[in-house]
Amino acid sequence: MTTYTATVTVRLKHGVLDPEAETTKRALERLGFELDALRFTEQYEVDLDAESAEVAEERATEMADRLLANPTIHDYDVVVAEA
Repeated sequence: MTTYTATVTVRLKHGVLDPEAETTKRALERLGFELDALRFTEQYEVDLDAESAEVAEERATEMADRLLANPTIHDYDVVVAEA
C-alpha cells in the first residue's frame, strides 16, 4: 500500500449566501483592494493508505459526500497526490 494525501476543497455553490466572504470582501475593499468576488472555502488534507491513487480518490470522495460537504449547498474538489 502507498500513502496518499487527498486534498478536499469545499465551497458554497454559486447563489448560496456566503456571509463570511461578504464581510471579508467589504473589509478588503475598505483597505483599498479592488475585488470582483470573494468566496470562502474550507480545505481538508487527509493522509490515507490505498492500493492506488484512484482508490484514494474514491475514498476521499466518499468522505466528502458523507460528511465534509453538504451536497445541497456545497461543491467540492478532490485532488490526490502521493505523500
